[in-house]
Amino acid sequence: MATFTLVKLKNLSPLHIGTGKENYDFSASELQSDTLSAALAAIKVQRDPSVDLLAFLDSFVISSAFPYMGDHYFLPRPLGKISVRITDCDEYVQRKKLKKIKFVEVPLWQSLVAGESLSVIGKQLKGTFLVSETSIDNFSSPYKSQVSQRVTVPRDEAEDAEPFFFEWKYFHAEGGLFCLLDTPDSLKDELIGLFQILGEWGVGTDRNIGGGKFEVEVESLTLSEIERPNAQMLLSLFIPRKEELEFLNLENACYELLQRGGYISGSSEVNFQHLRKKSVYMFNAASVFQTTHALQGKLVDLRPEWNDEQMHPVFRSGKPFVVPIKTACI
Repeated sequence: MATFTLVKLKNLSPLHIGTGKENYDFSASELQSDTLSAALAAIKVQRDPSVDLLAFLDSFVISSAFPYMGDHYFLPRPLGKISVRITDCDEYVQRKKLKKIKFVEVPLWQSLVAGESLSVIGKQLKGTFLVSETSIDNFSSPYKSQVSQRVTVPRDEAEDAEPFFFEWKYFHAEGGLFCLLDTPDSLKDELIGLFQILGEWGVGTDRNIGGGKFEVEVESLTLSEIERPNAQMLLSLFIPRKEELEFLNLENACYELLQRGGYISGSSEVNFQHLRKKSVYMFNAASVFQTTHALQGKLVDLRPEWNDEQMHPVFRSGKPFVVPIKTACI
């Protein structure tokens, strides 16, 4: 058994997660681990400017944030082929429905990553969610998206205002996001305190008008031990060390790469918030690697080239939150 601290982001106000591009009509689907750890680090350094940020970021591992609804928690579907059969659908309909699955309720997810085959009925597939039988009749999506129109008003009165579209994610009163935290007990209270401050600040875009604010509730999540695991699955973003690449066996892995960049919007220096970080590619959550070798990952500094002595490091954490799994075929 492995028990992790579960941090619930509840009573979430509307959320827009930028993609690093000028396309506000689309919000990123996940609140990623590097965003959360960087936000906690930004609060930490504002409270204690003398802090060693590298040591702080190296002291914990955090997952990306995933949806929950009431006391039902969902983890990402492992990338690759999953052993799920829909008993009341023909094969063609099964393939279409299974392709849509992004999140699996924890009890079913634990069976999947233990290498077991699942037999479910069509009603258990709720859009991108695969729910347990007990959730069929009372399941509601934790969030819904809505695109609204806005107008950019230029400072120069001679220029015309330009309309654009903006996507918000609205959360159900009983729904929200959660992340898992792996850290020594001596640091847990401090990190929870930083999460509480982050909830007051907000995450994502448009925090100044109330976007992405939340309350914190702490629970625990116990995952069953996998007998004879032969692979590992990411629940966070991951930047491998050079020496780790040989263990990942990428030819037989099932993974997704994300380009991470965007603006330094969390900087305490207002003059730097319009600058773009350097970009880096990371393995995405749900990636599966056929290795049992311990993965450590690394921290990177995405500080832009800017000739100003006040320019500070812009650290992003590529430390992986991994769980052992068993898979017969990737």
